[in-house]
Amino acid sequence: MPVTHFRVRWPDASETRCYSPSSVVREHLAPGQRYALDDFLQRAREALGIASERVRAKYGFACSQAMDQLAEIEGIAARFSATAHAQVTVVAFDD
Repeated sequence: MPVTHFRVRWPDASETRCYSPSSVVREHLAPGQRYALDDFLQRAREALGIASERVRAKYGFACSQAMDQLAEIEGIAARFSATAHAQVTVVAFDD
């Protein structure tokens, strides 16, 4: 279960380096791709949820770091919820 880091650029041009305990995030997000804010959130929730469950299957407990990362993503995204046509860009995977 390879740890995967990925960088995202928010609508204000700030960037965040994100963590996933599994490479499954690569199946949900693509480097260079821009996503509508809601679409990005849905993809991040699904990918990090699956990643956390993979940890549970292997070690017997969910990955709290994946859920913490999701909470951080959701918190940052909330700042842009009123921004019309807000988009998030997946800059790169930093493996």
